[in-house]
Amino acid sequence: MSAGEAAAGPGDAVPSLVKDAAQDAYTPSARRLERERFKRARARRATAIAAGSTLVTGAVLFLAVVNSPGWARTRETFLSGHYAREALPKVLEGLWLNLRLLVVCGAAVLVLGLLIAVARTLRGPVFFPLRALATAYTDFFRGLPLVICLLMVVFGVPALRLQGVTTDPVLLGGTALVLTYSAYVAEVFRAGIESVHPSQRAAARSLGLTGRQTLRFVILPQAVRRVVPPLLNDLVSLQKDTGLVSIAGAVDAVYAAQILSSKSFNYTPYVVAGLIFVALTIPMTRFTDWVTARTDRRRAQGGIV
Repeated sequence: MSAGEAAAGPGDAVPSLVKDAAQDAYTPSARRLERERFKRARARRATAIAAGSTLVTGAVLFLAVVNSPGWARTRETFLSGHYAREALPKVLEGLWLNLRLLVVCGAAVLVLGLLIAVARTLRGPVFFPLRALATAYTDFFRGLPLVICLLMVVFGVPALRLQGVTTDPVLLGGTALVLTYSAYVAEVFRAGIESVHPSQRAAARSLGLTGRQTLRFVILPQAVRRVVPPLLNDLVSLQKDTGLVSIAGAVDAVYAAQILSSKSFNYTPYVVAGLIFVALTIPMTRFTDWVTARTDRRRAQGGIV
């Protein structure tokens, strides 16, 4: 080793490493740069075409509506600014009931639906009566229209005159919602449980876990993760259907709009209530789409068993 090499210290190696790294830095080829420019140009072109076609379609629909013979009367009856400002506070006050029903009924639906799904997937002949009852429950309430279920619960239960049973229309309407939606959610959970490969159960039992432990720590966590998107869709539907408790006489957003419309014979309050429900539903729908896409990406990458 020469004297110059011996005099060089470890600090002298750092500039050389940086120089080598700079020399080894990746430089895209001209063909790749051209391909990326082409992709960006095509994306801009597709965006411009989509925006233009949307504007043209919207303009055609707008002109078709405003030039219709009954547009003036329709605008006055359904789109009155005066009645909209008058209805908004009352509708928002009634919406608070819908939100409370969504939270309480949603939690009850998830718990009851999971219990029913577990009951339907129990193994062994001793659990046959429980499986039969769970199957009959889901078949009955999935086939029964929600409106009929509401009418039967809201008006049928008070007619029995049972001691200690409430006659509050809000509680009875919420009970009807829970009965109906828990049947749908139970089928979603059951599909998730049955989608878990049998090898997962066999591996858990081979490690010494009991049947209950296998269900709790192995099967259910995987099943719940797989069915999150359809569960969110059911909650979106539940959010809309909370407005049906107005059938029982509960003053929610829909019934508040009905009261105002019956006074003025103007249907703008219904439009206001509908737009508020849409405004609440869209964020939940977009969140559901995001969760679905995220789940699909993780499953494609092997992140979900």
